[in-house]
Amino acid sequence: MIKKVTYLLLFFLTVQTSLAQDSLSQLLKRYNTKNIPYISVQELAMPKTNYKILDAREPNEYQVSHLNNAIFVGYKDFKIETVLNEIPNKKDTIVVYCSLGIRSEAISKKLKDEGYISVYNLYGGIFEWKNNDFPVYNRNNIETDSVHAFSKMWGKWLMKGEKAFN
Repeated sequence: MIKKVTYLLLFFLTVQTSLAQDSLSQLLKRYNTKNIPYISVQELAMPKTNYKILDAREPNEYQVSHLNNAIFVGYKDFKIETVLNEIPNKKDTIVVYCSLGIRSEAISKKLKDEGYISVYNLYGGIFEWKNNDFPVYNRNNIETDSVHAFSKMWGKWLMKGEKAFN
C-alpha cells in the first residue's frame, strides 16, 4: 500500500512540475518586449539567404559552439563599433542570436537604436537551432555536437546535442 501511495505521489509531482514549466513561447513572452521581430530557425537555414548573423553570447559560449559564419559581438561587453565595422551598411538584414533569444533581443534593440533597419531575433536561439538538427561549429570552425548550455536552469531547453558548461 505504501509503495502504491509513493508511486501516486511521484506521478502527481511529475505532472505538476511539467505543467508548471513554461513553453518556449511563454518563456520568451515573459522576458521579451516583442519590439524586435523573430525569425525562425527554419527560415534562417533556408539556402541562399543573405543574412548577417551575430552571436550575442559570451566568449566561452561562442568558443564551444556557434552558427556557421556568425560574427561574435558578445553581450556583457557588447560594443556597437564592432557591428559598425563588420556591417557598415545599415540596410543589411541582420539576425542576432543567443542561447534562447533573450539576450539577443537586447542587442537587437541596440542595433535598431543605431539605425539598422532590418534586424531579427532568432526564435529560440542556438538551442532551438540545435534542437532542429542544424549544425553548430566549434572554435576551429569544425562541426560539433556540443552546445554551451549557459546554466543548468537554461540548459533544460537544449534537447539535442551535448550540453557543455565551462
